Formats: sequence, C-alpha cells, structure tokens
Amino acid sequence: MYLEPRPGIAWPSPLLRELRGAVRALLGLDEDTAVIIRQLIRGGVGHPPLETVVKVLPMDGEARRWTLHRPAEQITVSELRATLLHHRPS
Repeated sequence: MYLEPRPGIAWPSPLLRELRGAVRALLGLDEDTAVIIRQLIRGGVGHPPLETVVKVLPMDGEARRWTLHRPAEQITVSELRATLLHHRPS
C-alpha cells in the first residue's frame, strides 16, 4: 500500500524540505529527531502577517522551538544559522 496525501492536503513544499534539511545540518541532528517547520498567520498589531516556526523534537531530550518573524520563502540559510545557533529556543 502506498501512502498518498488525503484529498486537499498537499505534500510539504520543496522549500520547507530544504529548510528542514538546513536545520538538520546546522544542528547536527540524527534521523530520530523530528524537525517541524510551520508557517503561522499572525494578524495582530505589531506582528508580521506571516511567521515561520521551527521545532526540533528529539527522541530523548527536551523539545526546542524558534520563531522567525518572516515567511519561509524569505528566510536565508545565514539567517537560519544565526537564529538557531545564537538565539535561545523558546
């Protein structure tokens, strides 16, 4: 049996796969550690309209989360590196 997305559900975009791979490489993560990248719509005053959340969920250990206040397509590898390596996760 092949797994296919449910109707109306898209596979992860190539951009999000690329960002997930960059997170894995920058943090030296193993294959047992889940990396989740989501874009959230923010509509409040003083917040950007779209932000990107990166979550790292290791099998053993504490989950980590970072928020980048811009859409995923605007995030560069150097910005991702600076956020992951120089800012404490929330």
